[in-house]
Amino acid sequence: MIDWLDKNTAVLLPVLAIAAPVLLVSTLVFLVAWLHTRHLRREDGFDQQDAEADIRELELSLAEQTARLRIIRELHEVGVHSLSVMISQAEGVRFAAEQDPAAAVRLATVVADAARSTQADLRRVMTVVGEGDIGLESQTRIDAASELFTSMRAAGLDIIVEETGERFDLIPGAELAVMRILQQSLANSLKHGGEGTQATVILNWTIDGLRLLIDDDGARARERRAGLDPNRIARERGVSSDDKLSALTEQVLGAEITEMRERATLFGGVFNAYLVPGVGFSVAVAFPALRYHNGVHGVNLEG
Repeated sequence: MIDWLDKNTAVLLPVLAIAAPVLLVSTLVFLVAWLHTRHLRREDGFDQQDAEADIRELELSLAEQTARLRIIRELHEVGVHSLSVMISQAEGVRFAAEQDPAAAVRLATVVADAARSTQADLRRVMTVVGEGDIGLESQTRIDAASELFTSMRAAGLDIIVEETGERFDLIPGAELAVMRILQQSLANSLKHGGEGTQATVILNWTIDGLRLLIDDDGARARERRAGLDPNRIARERGVSSDDKLSALTEQVLGAEITEMRERATLFGGVFNAYLVPGVGFSVAVAFPALRYHNGVHGVNLEG
C-alpha cells in the first residue's frame, strides 16, 4: 500500500508542479478579464448617463429656442400689422395735405407715434434674440467689405478680390444678406481650409442685380501644409468628368449653408454651394433683381 502511494505521489508531484502555475496564470487571466469587463461596463454606464444628460440639455435648449422663436414670430406679426396701419396713415397724410394742411400735421404726429411704437417692438425682438446692439451700420455695409477682407487676411486667409460693373445702393436688408453670405463663406474657407487657403471673391454688378462668387482652394492648402505638392497629387489622383459633375450636382448640407441659402432666397437670389474635387469649395449666388428687391419683389415702383 505504501509502495503504491509512493509511486502515485512520484507521478502526481511533477504533474502538480506543472499544473499549479498554469492554474494560477489562468486564474489571474480570468480575474484580469473579469475586472476589465467590469470596468468597461462601469464606463458604459457612465457614458450612458452622460449621453442622457446631454440629451436632456439639448431638449431643454431646443425648448428654450422654440419659445424664443414663438415670441419673435408674435412680435413680428405685431410689427407687420403696425407697419400696415402706418402705411394707411401715411396715405391719409398725403391726401390731407392737399385738402387740409392742419389735419395733415395731426396725422403726421399719429404716424410718428406709431413708428416709435413699432421701433420699440422691433427692439424687443432683438432683446429676445439676445444680441443687443449689433451695429448694423458698421458691420453690414458693402463699403465695409474691405474691412472684412483685411480681418480675414490677418486671420490667415489669402483673399483675391475682383469687382466688375457699376455698384449701386442697396436697401439695408439686401445689403445685410450679401455681407452675411460673404462673411460666412470666408469664415468657412478659413475653418475648413486653414491658414494659407486662397479665396477668390468676385462681385459682378449688373444693371439691376449682383452675382457673387467665392472660391477657395482649401483642399490644396491642407496638402501644402502637409509638405505635399498639390499639383503632383492632382496629376496622380486625377478627377474624371463624372466626378466633377457629381460634385456640382451634389447637395451640400449644413446649418451655415442653409442660412446662406435662406438669406439669398429672401431677396430673389439663387444659391449654390459645392465641393470642387481636389481643389476646395465654391459658393455662388445670383441676385437678378437686387437693386429694387425689398424681400417681396424686385420691381422699381418709382420708375
